Amino acid sequence: MPPQPKRKLSKGRRDRRRAHDALEAPNLVACTNCGTMILSHIVCPNCGFYKGREVIEVKKEKKKK
Repeated sequence: MPPQPKRKLSKGRRDRRRAHDALEAPNLVACTNCGTMILSHIVCPNCGFYKGREVIEVKKEKKKK
């Protein structure tokens, strides 16, 4: 059998260990071309621009009636 703890960890010590487990909100920035909020350093999925120039061509979807 593996070794077991000799003493119970206090709630404070347990919670300090888990202090870094909280989720952080993603850092969103506005696209310089279309203004959509996107992750930084990533090509805009809405317009296909990155750092002011078009990197990928985005197809426009047709509206169905």
